[in-house]
Amino acid sequence: MTDKIIGMYVHQHWPYHYPYAARTWQLEDWEKYGSCLKELGYNALLFWPMLEVIPNPVTESDERNQGKHSKVVEIYQKELGMKVYLALCPNVKSLSEVASRTTTEDRHFFYCDTRVDPGDPAAVDDMIKWREILLQPYKDVDGITIIDSDPGGYPGSTNEEYVNLIAEHRKMFDRLNPELELIYWVHAGWEGYCRFYQTGEFEFGTEEEFMDTMQRVKDLNPEPWGIANGFDYAKKLGLEERVFGYNYGAIEGEPTFPFTNFGGDSAYEAGGLDAPRGVMGNAQNHCLQLPNTLAFVRGAQQNPIRESDYVNFANELIVGKGEVIVESWKALSEENSAEMMELAEKLKIIKGEKHQCGLYQGFLFGSPWRFLNDLELQLRMKAPCLNFCTATKEKKDYRDSLAQFVTAADNWQATHGYKNRWEWPELNESLKELNSPVVNAALTGGSIGKTGFDRVKNDYFAAETQTPQILAALKRFLLGTD
Repeated sequence: MTDKIIGMYVHQHWPYHYPYAARTWQLEDWEKYGSCLKELGYNALLFWPMLEVIPNPVTESDERNQGKHSKVVEIYQKELGMKVYLALCPNVKSLSEVASRTTTEDRHFFYCDTRVDPGDPAAVDDMIKWREILLQPYKDVDGITIIDSDPGGYPGSTNEEYVNLIAEHRKMFDRLNPELELIYWVHAGWEGYCRFYQTGEFEFGTEEEFMDTMQRVKDLNPEPWGIANGFDYAKKLGLEERVFGYNYGAIEGEPTFPFTNFGGDSAYEAGGLDAPRGVMGNAQNHCLQLPNTLAFVRGAQQNPIRESDYVNFANELIVGKGEVIVESWKALSEENSAEMMELAEKLKIIKGEKHQCGLYQGFLFGSPWRFLNDLELQLRMKAPCLNFCTATKEKKDYRDSLAQFVTAADNWQATHGYKNRWEWPELNESLKELNSPVVNAALTGGSIGKTGFDRVKNDYFAAETQTPQILAALKRFLLGTD
């Protein structure tokens, strides 16, 4: 096969602010980010161009975005010497009339997507023809991954129909570039996810279903092809040499409220997976997840990761500020609210200084001030959050800490602009103690509808703006107007 992959997936589902959402990156940002990845030891990029929600006819903003992404491919392959892969959903297509009302930068995926029935040959053919047009700028990528589930699936669909989708894509790839590798991305399982659309209740596919799909893909043999995840299933069929590891969510889960992850072993161990073709990490907020970006590649290189490594790395972000940066990263992962506020005050002073950037300045997206301000805002949000959760557990008065948290969270949300799903289990349990109908409704989402498919679609639709809905509900609660 090829040299082992150490890759990063740049996910672009959500429309929010620069530079938190990769959708907003300019070509220079992509180039600098890639240069930093390569310097760390990454050698591959996977990104989702979100072709699925590009309307027909293509809008001006989509043409501009397609042009930018095609240049990204060229820069990463030719200038940085990295492999480039695309992510693709198996059977998602845009509602063109709805999608065309918004620009690429502002488009909510689940406001304008629809599912193509894999059992309808004419509908599949129509989707494939449109995708072939949209993929023209990317015909020289190294490969395209086709996920077996989210987003994708159709009520009652079978593995046979999913593998037929694989076959139709292979034919189309051959017309574009016969050397383009098709990668079967093993995730939730096709039939498992299709049941989700039927019942509205999620569960992963069974081992029998995964093995059935793997066998069908093996029989199809859509060369050149590979497998992301599913090592145990692949090994049983003698396909293990095609697999690269994809411990999804180890660097950062998605969708998730933007917050820097630090510590623990998940990112390091995910990088160290012993997969024949290497490993792929993923993040949603790449400018925030620098600690785990380092930990993942250190694991992949089988190098240790110590606090001194983080400090050295941070000193190459902003020269001379490595220790305070790492102290702030550590504090965000711990539960000392007083220390968090002390560090926030220190950062408030430091961010106003003149800064010298280091080797990894591309990870700062042009602004050391913004990077330090992000740390300050996160610390100011996490501290009252901890105090609020403690107060509710101990049955003490929580209103002051809740008010402080809502103000701080509102400030941070206004900075990054993320609107999607609010994944915060411990805080959510404490918020339930408020016994507020408005807050509970915002936390629950939109799982309503007569059918499972309707409930899933409505839930995804509601989740696109869940975060501002929750913040608004908390403000109403504090004002006593809920």
